[in-house]
Amino acid sequence: MRILHTSDWHLGRIFHSVYLTDDQAYLLEQFVNLIPQTKPDVIVIAGDIYDRSVPPVEAVKLLDETLSKILLDYRVPIVLLAGNHDSPERLSFGNRLLGRQGLHIISQIGNNLGPLVFEDQYGPVYFCPVPYAEPVLVRERLGLADISDHNAAMMALVQRIAGSIPSNARKIAVAHAFITGSQTSESERPLSVGGAGNVDAACFDGFNYVALGHLHQPQRAGQEHIRYSGSLMKYSFSEAAHNKSINLVDLDGDGKVTVDSIGLSPRRDLRCIEGYLSDILQGPQNGENRDDYIMVTLKDSGAIYDAIGQLRQVYPNILHIERPYLTVDGRLSRPAGDYRQISELELFASFYEQVTGEQLGEEEKTVLADILEQLRAGEREVAV
Repeated sequence: MRILHTSDWHLGRIFHSVYLTDDQAYLLEQFVNLIPQTKPDVIVIAGDIYDRSVPPVEAVKLLDETLSKILLDYRVPIVLLAGNHDSPERLSFGNRLLGRQGLHIISQIGNNLGPLVFEDQYGPVYFCPVPYAEPVLVRERLGLADISDHNAAMMALVQRIAGSIPSNARKIAVAHAFITGSQTSESERPLSVGGAGNVDAACFDGFNYVALGHLHQPQRAGQEHIRYSGSLMKYSFSEAAHNKSINLVDLDGDGKVTVDSIGLSPRRDLRCIEGYLSDILQGPQNGENRDDYIMVTLKDSGAIYDAIGQLRQVYPNILHIERPYLTVDGRLSRPAGDYRQISELELFASFYEQVTGEQLGEEEKTVLADILEQLRAGEREVAV
């Protein structure tokens, strides 16, 4: 059996005030185009379909178009799991009807927990999808008073779903969780605090492959057959070095698994650039795309007038600037002394010198003093 494993699409994501829907559509088109090339038997989407519980209309439309094309044009069944960003109730709308068309949405903990069965030439393969759920909800729904953290919740759910599967059967787990020891990114929402959100890889003992979602970097989770596919695209500058991909999983008749990664090429990459302003303004190097989403770290120590405006003449999609020489412990540095004891004239003169590199002349000081006096008079409602 051949499986395409993906996760963490985060449709509707806003990144530094930029809506990423068009970028996501570009990548999902690549994903759909992989289907006739790879000929999968099942597609697994392991959670965080949307970026928030109430997604924007454009995100819902994009998901509808993508899933419809997969089901209607290629007739490949889909196992779609709810993640911690998704609303289980909204995601499960029309679940029973859609299941007959090959779209199996698993989003809520209920009495119908059980494996999905797909056949290949060697017989049945059992899929055990475990939707994301808080421990308190699992404790309530399963009636188990001793569930206090995500690890216990996952173990209980896996045992409940896989309980009816023959011991020698081939089986695939699908889950949205943080496996202990895995590498995180800034864009992931913590599942809990103090380590209570961690899940031990031992929860998935006996499975031939474990298709995971939640973490955005493609990686193994302790063992070769326990894998995160990673997110659809880069959702934070901490992910700039990631290579986003889809996992192509082949399961043979004996239950042995091979996994290949298929890379995705974004319309705009997300990159970090560091250097002096004058050098960066020379433009992209080595064939880099000027339209990429950019974070710039400026090494200049002096004041710069409209740095982002200048940089956007070269990189129109620059999203963030950092000035480490102007910060101390992450906070903007300021001149020594109490600025409240400095006059407006002195403050402006200091600013003018930083921006222009020249001192404010006596004539300019006189004009500025007159303007300041007029402003004060206006505040006091006194004619000058």
